[in-house]
Amino acid sequence: MDLLFKGGTVVTASSKFKADVAVKGEKIVAVGANLKPEAKTEVIDAKGKLILPGAIDGHTHLAMPFGGTISTDDYHTGTRAAACGGTTTVFDFVLQAPKDEGMWDAVKRRDAICVEQGPVIDYSYHVGVGNATTPEMIATMDECVENGVVSFKVFMVYDFGVDDGQFYNVLAHSTEIGAIVGVHAENKSVNDCLNAKYLGEGKTSAWWHYMSKNEAVAGEADVRAINLAKMTGAALYIVHTDNKQGVEAAAAARAEGYPIFLETCPQYLAMTSDVYKDEDKGFPKKYADLGLRPRDFVCSPPMKGQESQDALWNGIKNGTVSTLATDHCPFLQSEKDWGITKKDGTPGNYTTIPNGCAGIENMYPYILSEANKGRISFEKAVAISATNPAKLFGIDYCKGAIEVGLDADIVVYDPKIKFEVKNAENQHGALDHTVWESAKFKGYPCAVYSRGKLVFDGKDFVGEKGYGKFVKQKKVKFTSPEF
Repeated sequence: MDLLFKGGTVVTASSKFKADVAVKGEKIVAVGANLKPEAKTEVIDAKGKLILPGAIDGHTHLAMPFGGTISTDDYHTGTRAAACGGTTTVFDFVLQAPKDEGMWDAVKRRDAICVEQGPVIDYSYHVGVGNATTPEMIATMDECVENGVVSFKVFMVYDFGVDDGQFYNVLAHSTEIGAIVGVHAENKSVNDCLNAKYLGEGKTSAWWHYMSKNEAVAGEADVRAINLAKMTGAALYIVHTDNKQGVEAAAAARAEGYPIFLETCPQYLAMTSDVYKDEDKGFPKKYADLGLRPRDFVCSPPMKGQESQDALWNGIKNGTVSTLATDHCPFLQSEKDWGITKKDGTPGNYTTIPNGCAGIENMYPYILSEANKGRISFEKAVAISATNPAKLFGIDYCKGAIEVGLDADIVVYDPKIKFEVKNAENQHGALDHTVWESAKFKGYPCAVYSRGKLVFDGKDFVGEKGYGKFVKQKKVKFTSPEF
């Protein structure tokens, strides 16, 4: 063996137990009590610490063109930040561009960019479907699946989104080829109407971004997406779930036996729509004192009210919410300022702010901190952050747990560390600000390994540019809410 983690507590999605963990090459080769090192084995003292699987961030937008710019973190800086927060696999989104591009051609184009930029941890893709208007285009899903990309996403909003008929056809085809379909669920028509109304009334600040994408706008679309999945018998994955109505609709469908899975994000668990209030009308002082502004929190969908936040936490506890991911898509503050003055110098408004916030380095530390405080169990944190995403996206044959035969993606977590996010001092992305500034975590990763290689030593990134590998997804078939 090459590595031996001694004396720690292994945490799985269902249990927690004292054990040693042995690694040879890139794989876990033994989990058990009193394992003995070999002559050249490096022994890691894990006494008093937890041994966790690396997190899987199933929702990132790295080097993504949006709103006249490109998201700040590319495949190198974004994966570097992920590694330093205990995330060892990321899923990024591939968008058809132009819309007549075949889906596997889109993956190949995007993967060439990723490889050139040098990801430091393992990665895979979801395909953002921008065109499902013909049987020929829908059939390009098949080549993706055969080559190890089984996850697709449709948007019910934005100009590159699909209508309900295209959505239905993608869902129906997914059942034939072993794929899973995710959805960004918001009612586009109502969102457009509200934008016209608010802008016509001269309402341009970040608060109206929230109001135009409010709980009802999201909840109605969640319900409609679930009904479309029921019609086709397909599994459905609702990404970045943010509202009570969606949680309740998913819970009801799951109780009926339908394979409906919800993802939520840390920002919806930690922040509410108060972050969009004007600075003189209730914007939290703690953020203002840090130099943050309401426009810095603009993402889609926006954070919702306290009732929805409570529903999300309850959904995690009772199993309705299956996974945690970030929707990491950061932009510079100067770009967020385009909501005041656009890039070309003309007046801006909330619709001209690039949508997205940071979180890739903070997801695992945040949810583990909440577990450390007793809000949920460590087992539940591991389930939603690692094990369930691995199952959902067909990579549980190599990722998602501390088990013999799986990749040695290992986080050594010290529950006694007190950590405060300070972007300028201890964050590792290409950010000039973060909505997580000054967040305080109880406990923090003190070592992170990706396929047996140390990539974070508790303070600094010590990995290697280009070390990350593409992870093929196996076909999936869900006929019930298995997790």
